Amino acid sequence: MRVNFRRKWKVSVPFSLRHRLVSRTTCAIAGERGQDGVKIRMKGRKKSPYGSASSKNAVMQLNELKPGLQYRLISQSGPPHAPEFVMSVEMNGQTFKGRGRTKKEAKLRAAEQVLRSFVKSKSASKTYQTIGRKPTPYTTDHTDSDNSLEEEPNKPQEYSPDRSTDESNPLDGACVPPFGAVHSPYSTTYTPQGGKNPLMILNELRPGLKYELVSETGESHAKNFVMAVTIDGRTCEGSGRSKKLAKIRAAQAALQEIFNYQFTPSPGKEPILSSEGVSSHQTQALADRISRLVLDKFSELTSGFTSQHARRKVLAGMVMTRGTDMETADARVISLATGTKCINGEYMSVKGKALNDCHAEIVSRRSLLRYLYSQLDLLLEPGVKKKEESIFESKEDGKGYRLKDDVQFHLYISTSPCGDARIFSPHEADTDAEAADRHPNRKARGQLRTKIESGEGTIPVTSSSSVQTWDGVLQGERLLTMSCSDKIARWNVLGIQGALLSYFVEPIYLSSIILGSLYHGDHLSRAVYQRLGNLRALPPQYRLNRPLLSGISNAESRQPGRAPNFSVNWTVLDAELEVVNTMTGKDDNAKASRCSKYYFFQRWNKLFGRLSSTTGRRERHRPRQYSEAKLLSGDYQAAKTKMVRAFQRAGLGLWVKKPIDQDQFELHEI
Repeated sequence: MRVNFRRKWKVSVPFSLRHRLVSRTTCAIAGERGQDGVKIRMKGRKKSPYGSASSKNAVMQLNELKPGLQYRLISQSGPPHAPEFVMSVEMNGQTFKGRGRTKKEAKLRAAEQVLRSFVKSKSASKTYQTIGRKPTPYTTDHTDSDNSLEEEPNKPQEYSPDRSTDESNPLDGACVPPFGAVHSPYSTTYTPQGGKNPLMILNELRPGLKYELVSETGESHAKNFVMAVTIDGRTCEGSGRSKKLAKIRAAQAALQEIFNYQFTPSPGKEPILSSEGVSSHQTQALADRISRLVLDKFSELTSGFTSQHARRKVLAGMVMTRGTDMETADARVISLATGTKCINGEYMSVKGKALNDCHAEIVSRRSLLRYLYSQLDLLLEPGVKKKEESIFESKEDGKGYRLKDDVQFHLYISTSPCGDARIFSPHEADTDAEAADRHPNRKARGQLRTKIESGEGTIPVTSSSSVQTWDGVLQGERLLTMSCSDKIARWNVLGIQGALLSYFVEPIYLSSIILGSLYHGDHLSRAVYQRLGNLRALPPQYRLNRPLLSGISNAESRQPGRAPNFSVNWTVLDAELEVVNTMTGKDDNAKASRCSKYYFFQRWNKLFGRLSSTTGRRERHRPRQYSEAKLLSGDYQAAKTKMVRAFQRAGLGLWVKKPIDQDQFELHEI
């Protein structure tokens, strides 16, 4: 019997026969007779130009031959629903390009072009010259035609354009990015043993290790897993959006901590050391410890909450350490908060009862202020023991108080702060900043930026936006709030204690800023202190603080989906979280937040009559309005003025102020 497949008849061909037929040729079989005399027209798997068919795609095979290659995005064209990307990879002066409907596909095509160039080399010496390695004897079983390879599109078995693009998915065989690196499937990272990921390396060192699932958090579309591995009694953990990724990161942590492996960071991603010169090992250990404390505390606090209130886009926390040695210092989470939005302009409060800015890092700092007030209260308690428990002590001149020498505060943010610190592409290398950054809006790096009401993201300040009015906002003008990057820069000049507490204590500066993801040392350092390098003649005790900056070993997973319309806050003084509606700046019962201006003015007034005598000041009368109390800290206001002028002199814009009506309130019962 003779069967012609062109008539769309279906014939069941045994796998063994199919395998024997396909293995006899490297192209489509048409019009040939099989062993059983059946005329068959079927496509067999084309023989790979870079080796026998296997489960490894071109990128993985190329990475084994030449670890550390960098892929770059050359162009993007086409409509949004059908884009076309062109990726390139350079090796020994030769550039190979690939096209695809996704960046991954284009990257794969570029890798295939490189591998085809190996086939074109007729001798081993030319092939290994292209690879960049010394020639070694080898044999080849075939010399396929180059034309046939390029005429028919390749479809590697292990690749699918619909595959999830997890930021740390080891698709191409490269290991997960090390500390401080921006996690991207297109960025290149390095390992001590070329091409092997940490899980493979650790398995060679200690075969048979068992990994345990420590926790599983998040909703179904945004899971986060924590895996742990124990070696010689020491447990190392790693987190990721899949159990496999969490295992890889746990293995990386074990290699760094136990076997002293050093993973080379990508350019521009190294930890920035403070002026005190903390070593890289201490920096990473501190960063990982701070992040774990905050994440564990948040998990503990939200375990009894509904899943809705446990949701978050950004998490921030303040950690206090006591001790000179950072590796052994006593560490404690003092405050934490979530949130990514600002108040709607029509809900502004003339009584100081609404939170204007509900971004996580801002609310976390406001929660810390509550703790600072409680520590000042201890100074008023009878007995020496209570005073010794306080983190404050009297200044040498007896005028006011200062933070004790062994007390430090560290800020953790799950992602880079909005504004100048986040204006970069995490998927593009910065090898040539001038060539890659020609857009006119990018010429003024460091520009002040503002958030917009009830939304996310920032926009550059304009010359006409430095002053806002109450009636203008109520008539429809958007309420503008300075970005988190700009506010953190202000903290590095004025301190985190604010204007009111500056009346009693000297400036308190952050010792470190730790990011859970999207860490870029160059951009973050510029945003939080380098752009203010022209500051001069600040009042006594004020300075430009340069905190230690670092990412963490196991970067946090990106939180997909829309940001929730609420913000939660907590301080070590509290039994539970407080939930604030980000649109109104109050809780769901329209009650003022415990982090509001009104709350702090109440606390300040209680201390004013009892501690003001120790500051060496003799005020004629107690200030009635909140704005008057802020002006009593003259040095703070002078330093603030110099900071604003420094931004202006650098051509970075004017600091945008809220309507002055917000601060002209007096105390009354809530």
